[in-house]
Amino acid sequence: MKSTLLITLAFAATFGLGFASRTATTEKPNDQATMKKVTGIGGVFFKCKDPKQMNAWYNTHLGIDAGQYGASFEWRDDADPTKKGVTQWSTFAEKTTYFEPSTKDFMINYRVENLEGLVEQLKKEGVTIVDTIEASDYGKFVHILDPEGNKVELWEPDKSE
Repeated sequence: MKSTLLITLAFAATFGLGFASRTATTEKPNDQATMKKVTGIGGVFFKCKDPKQMNAWYNTHLGIDAGQYGASFEWRDDADPTKKGVTQWSTFAEKTTYFEPSTKDFMINYRVENLEGLVEQLKKEGVTIVDTIEASDYGKFVHILDPEGNKVELWEPDKSE
């Protein structure tokens, strides 16, 4: 009986010390692991020979009513239907310099939270930041390059988006 009790106590003590040791030495999650990054697609942009003609084609055949700046698709947040968002679809002239330094014919815009914090994190990770954060009526923007040289636009919408 004493040996069973001693074995049980030894097992419990070993388990307890192991658990306590693991808890004490386990690293706490850092901001990088917990920072929410991309929250959705903010827009899809592509080059074409004749943006007006391309917009007309998409309107006729797919019902996309693109104005001078493209089309905005409004949607509601699943978790909070009172929150609205938009995804922008836009054509650009074939000779636009807006996608530079990328030589690709497209650019994706990603919605993000905490753009300043994300940019600092990306710098530490060695990601190429193309420009500085700029504020507009629509929110804050910055551009980065992915490993294949695709220019990516990061957008933190203003609070009303």
